[in-house]
Amino acid sequence: MESKKLSREQTRSLMEAIRRGEPLALSAVTLVELAVLTSEGRLRISLEDIFDELRANPLFRVFPLTYEIASEVASLGRVLRDPADRAIVATARVHRLRLVTSDQRIIESKLVPVID
Repeated sequence: MESKKLSREQTRSLMEAIRRGEPLALSAVTLVELAVLTSEGRLRISLEDIFDELRANPLFRVFPLTYEIASEVASLGRVLRDPADRAIVATARVHRLRLVTSDQRIIESKLVPVID
């Protein structure tokens, strides 16, 4: 897992979505990745603060892992090796979402539309 800052385009897109009141989706696996990043000291905010904001802000929607998403993970082939990346990409594909990511492997895989 690489933690990188958001690009200008990613920040602009997210801020525009928030301004319009559009929901922002997260895969449940992203919550696990946030937990790992905070436990390794790679984020400067506490996990509780992150989760409190996600719970309090009605714009954030967490999509659970489902049978449909697990089936989509299986259909992705071996392009992505990280199971978390595969689950995040599959979640975006199932829900027909664009993904905000700095992960070059996901971007280069072209498995899902991204804002990079």
